[in-house]
Amino acid sequence: MDINEITSQIIKAAMAVHTQLGPGLLESVYQECLRIELEEMGLHVQKEAPVPVTYKGKKIVQDGFRIDLLVEDSVIVELKSVEEVKSVHKKQLLTYLRLAGKPAGLLINFNETMLKKGITRVINEVHAAPQGAKSLP
Repeated sequence: MDINEITSQIIKAAMAVHTQLGPGLLESVYQECLRIELEEMGLHVQKEAPVPVTYKGKKIVQDGFRIDLLVEDSVIVELKSVEEVKSVHKKQLLTYLRLAGKPAGLLINFNETMLKKGITRVINEVHAAPQGAKSLP
């Protein structure tokens, strides 16, 4: 399954969760529900996957950060349930992609009336063709 297919499945699953629950819940609730939905679709999902941080080839921290969801060992899903997604959230996801060496990520803010407005796809340009961060139309 390629990256586009994986991200499409993640978005489909997120929409199902949002339709069922609506906005306004804690991020941890959406995280667990999305994990369940993705696994029921047959996708491999790691929750709270640790990623070490290295600097100049030296491991600084074993668990530098934890990825909310890592799908098919390729796509990082960063979940939010906030009033407004800030540019720092997108930059944070891009940093995670670079440190983890993953090609793509989705930033999903469940605190939207229409979830489509809360989904941003971010591409790791080191790993893929330059596309930068894109919001869904």
